[in-house]
Amino acid sequence: MASVTRQDLIDFVVREAQLLDAKRFDEWNALFTDDAIYWIPLVPEQASGLDHTSHMYEDKLLRDLRVERLKSPRAFSQLPPSRCHHLLQMPIVEQFDEAANRYLMRTELHYTETQGDEMVMLVGTAYHHLSQIDGSLRITHKRVNLINCDAALPAVQLFI
Repeated sequence: MASVTRQDLIDFVVREAQLLDAKRFDEWNALFTDDAIYWIPLVPEQASGLDHTSHMYEDKLLRDLRVERLKSPRAFSQLPPSRCHHLLQMPIVEQFDEAANRYLMRTELHYTETQGDEMVMLVGTAYHHLSQIDGSLRITHKRVNLINCDAALPAVQLFI
């Protein structure tokens, strides 16, 4: 197994956002391990996505379903299609444990999603829990803490 560098971790987080902005959802979804969770809590400091309602708490099945819906010509909620843009600060390595194969990244971000004349802008912090599997970095857990997570937010069609 090749050594992971801090730059590899930073590049991974930036590349993940680029895949989302380019609507390369299958490639994006393949970055996750099969048991990974993609989570957007509903309240600040939320400790669990299982014991409390969340904006999103998606396992592989739910991510797969969302990706397939976004690709479907019968997804009427995507007429006109949504587009998104991630503006990231430099991702920060919060944990670098090569021996345990655990890495934690924190990235401050601005997310914009547009559909037709509507535009949604969200601000928050993304936490990527990563591991190297078969020589490639993979997401084992992704949490996005929105600064106004407890507000009445519009539905996000894509992925933050």
